[in-house]
Amino acid sequence: MKKIILDAHDIMPGVSLDHETGLLKFYGKSCPVNAHEFYIPILDWIDEYIKSPQKSTVAEFYLSYFNTVSAKNLLKVMNKLEKVREKGKKLTIKWLYNENDEILKEAGEDFETIVDANFEFIAIPDSDDE
Repeated sequence: MKKIILDAHDIMPGVSLDHETGLLKFYGKSCPVNAHEFYIPILDWIDEYIKSPQKSTVAEFYLSYFNTVSAKNLLKVMNKLEKVREKGKKLTIKWLYNENDEILKEAGEDFETIVDANFEFIAIPDSDDE
């Protein structure tokens, strides 16, 4: 399987999907003009990945902002990844957020109530505190 690596910029999230390591990363802001279209190749990649997933899959989300359409697509990503568990493999979703951003923390908690996966919440210290 080919890796997908997309750099984050402006309103487009960064994405790194690596079959060999089982590490999937989403970061930055996700509010592309056509989020459904943006996420189609990502969802297709995940469909292929779940046919032969690694023993352990980690999906890491560190988004500073996402709109409603992106939220729906992120949920699709997570719902597809649930199939990794159905194959008897380990699935961990790491939800990273700025320690002062309760809204993003709560968004991750909302996903946790919907998705059957082991969630880890990781508060990232605010860089302004240095």
